[in-house]
Amino acid sequence: MSCSPLPLVCLDATLAGGENTGDSTYWTGLIGGLFQCEPRVRIALLTNRQPPKELSDPPEWAHWEVLKGKGRYFNQVGMPFFARRRRACAFHTQYTLSPLAPGGITTVHDVSFLIGPEWFRPKDRFLLSRTVPGSVRRARKVITVSETSKNDIVRLLGVPPEKVVVTYNGVDARFRPVGEGEVSACRAKYGIEGPYCLTVGTLWPRKNMTLAVEAMKLLPESVPHRLVIVGKAGWEAVADHPRVLRTGYVPDEDMPALYCGADLYLCPSRYEGFGLPVVEAMACGTPVVSSSGGALPEVVGDAGVVIPSWEPEEWARVIQELLGNWSMLAQMREAGLERSKRFTWKNAAERTLRVYEEVCGVD
Repeated sequence: MSCSPLPLVCLDATLAGGENTGDSTYWTGLIGGLFQCEPRVRIALLTNRQPPKELSDPPEWAHWEVLKGKGRYFNQVGMPFFARRRRACAFHTQYTLSPLAPGGITTVHDVSFLIGPEWFRPKDRFLLSRTVPGSVRRARKVITVSETSKNDIVRLLGVPPEKVVVTYNGVDARFRPVGEGEVSACRAKYGIEGPYCLTVGTLWPRKNMTLAVEAMKLLPESVPHRLVIVGKAGWEAVADHPRVLRTGYVPDEDMPALYCGADLYLCPSRYEGFGLPVVEAMACGTPVVSSSGGALPEVVGDAGVVIPSWEPEEWARVIQELLGNWSMLAQMREAGLERSKRFTWKNAAERTLRVYEEVCGVD
């Protein structure tokens, strides 16, 4: 369908500005990146709540539409019907794409629900398994966030490779090295005393926080570091231990200081389609130790240490070795800062805009 000269694209922006883990970060970052571009389409940002303050002043070619409705009916009927009434050429959402959506585009961050079904609650696993395969089949384009995830989508869902477009996530400009004053204030706010390693994520089995906890418990007393776990409570239990401090959810404005205060960032995840906290840590100058789960080696590259083993003893050995080697940590900080520059929301937005223009028939 062609709607020239100014085709309309509708975005499901209901998660933008929220606290729904990485999904909200993706939509907030993508929309912010789009605002920096000069597209050949108009964009309507659809939501059912007040638009986030940081995105409340869009450029002239974009506007917010605050609609009534909630829940699955709103996502699957309300927004797609609105897009049809406005004669939109494309509708962009994530995972579950309604058959009613015109020019459907869906972002599938990963298909970990197929790779490790045991990492998901039965209800979530059932819903994703029932809806995502049909969504990617009916979509005009599928967007994903790494080559690893693209390969998984092609392999497990039978999608033609040319239908799947990779747009790496970006990192917000707030993630940068900050001064000792900010770090000290943040330490005091969250009761962090002494040196620490950091890990970030909702406590889900896929995040595998237990591996980091068990590794830290194996460190000798000569290593004084604690593990600070940042993230909402999930359905994985993490045992209490003197080496472990859980902060719960931390607002975005405090995260750079928490990253900067850490001597190491640990990412023990079983699988990531991208692994945004890893890039945030690198952008703050925090050395990264990562598992080999999913796209993590692709994202970390040679700027961090990737551990192929899932054994706590091996993780403890690597952590202890790095914490005793300040020269290596300094090299990792510099390498991480440089690598993080590759990941910007403007780059992601420009790539996404090319998808919109292709679906809308813009030459």
